[in-house]
Amino acid sequence: MGDIRPKRNPKAPRQQVPVLEAGRRASTPEEVATGFVEDQVKIEALRCLNCKNPVCVDACPLHLDIKAFIDRMANGDIAGAFEKISEQSPFPGVCGRVCQHELFCEKACLLGKKLDPVAIGSLERYCADYARAAGDGHGAARARPTGAKIALVGSGPASMIAAFDLVRKGYRVSVFEALHELGGVLAYGIPPFRLPREILNQEIDRLAGMGVEFHRNFIVGKTATIDELFAEGYEAVFIGTGAGLPYLMGIPGENLIGVYTANEFLTRINLMQAYRKESDTPVRVGRRTYVIGGGNSAMDAARWAKRLGSETTVLFRRGRAELRARLEEVEHAEQEGIRFEFLAAPVAIHGDDKGFVTGLDCIRMELGAPDSSGRPSPVPIAGSEYSVEVDTVVAAIGQGPNPTLQKATPELITNRGKIVIDASGQTSMEGVFAGGDVVRGGSTVILAMKDGRAAADAIDRALKARRADGVSEGREVAQ
Repeated sequence: MGDIRPKRNPKAPRQQVPVLEAGRRASTPEEVATGFVEDQVKIEALRCLNCKNPVCVDACPLHLDIKAFIDRMANGDIAGAFEKISEQSPFPGVCGRVCQHELFCEKACLLGKKLDPVAIGSLERYCADYARAAGDGHGAARARPTGAKIALVGSGPASMIAAFDLVRKGYRVSVFEALHELGGVLAYGIPPFRLPREILNQEIDRLAGMGVEFHRNFIVGKTATIDELFAEGYEAVFIGTGAGLPYLMGIPGENLIGVYTANEFLTRINLMQAYRKESDTPVRVGRRTYVIGGGNSAMDAARWAKRLGSETTVLFRRGRAELRARLEEVEHAEQEGIRFEFLAAPVAIHGDDKGFVTGLDCIRMELGAPDSSGRPSPVPIAGSEYSVEVDTVVAAIGQGPNPTLQKATPELITNRGKIVIDASGQTSMEGVFAGGDVVRGGSTVILAMKDGRAAADAIDRALKARRADGVSEGREVAQ
């Protein structure tokens, strides 16, 4: 008999990811989205048009072979689909959960021109979870590489994908992380109810099994400089230190007890597990919390505050349409009982004689002409000031690169704290490359990975060129 392939059904309704009941999840760090079940996978994979020219692949910043892995899923070969993804990425469990597919592959999906696009992210996640349940999620360990030594600074998404690409090319890769846990923003910025730590840790373990070495509690710029890394025999350095320096609101009262930046708030809860009653580093959250901002960090902070028992409001100076957070996260927040107050901004924070937050002064806004972001600019309405009682304030208005490494390395050219690179990811220092949020400012996980992949290719080309010359800038090329 010939190969009998199942019939495509693009007109089937897009499958919705099951989630925990809202009342339960508002009091637990458990993952909210529980993932597709088997029957949903069959329906969703068969919605794919199997396009001759899959534009979703081009739209994916990592250029994953989406057509191929969904085709395998459509034919019931989930293990084969996982293998196909793993040829290009070690992070299907992470990306399937936190990549903003709606801005990239799903936005480009041809089916989405007339119907709902294929749920590519949910299918990717299912592959990873299937492999993990089958005990295949780690992937096979490989012989340790023997090529030139490369140092990657920071263990966030940009460095991790660079490590994956470089170790497969035979390089000896070392990742230096300033914190005690690996993963960068994936670990300190994203809550476990969106990205369970066992998923993140397992996919990092895959890199270790491939030969990547990890050094925790190592601050490049303090523990060792970039020049000292070169002196130890590293032939190239990639800087992927992210954007860990929070922006402040610049209003009176920011130093009161109970005022946090989202960076501190999320790091203490996500990384230090401050949500546990027995935590050594508890976070003080009062009865009423206001979170300032409209991005994913604002949603994460608000949803954590709710889980810690606080009546929570998101205060955003623009309207709902201008929110930068994923629609899914906004919907989940609303389902969990978080209130949104649009077209308003804080102007001052008040406290009691002991220094604790008691109130927030705000002003109403209206939308004006578009600003540099392309969104309507918020304009204060004269005479519209008002006050609210509040116990906790979290400022989630963005962040920039931490300046530690840059200050220790004056040879690096920067622009407003961000490291300047050329089209290949090369910095102003020979042999030093950079990518991700330290270059872009606050951005997305998948764009950081895109930068890491591009830099890995550039490093490989540069080292091959040096090897052909036999020497580079006085550094002996590793043989």
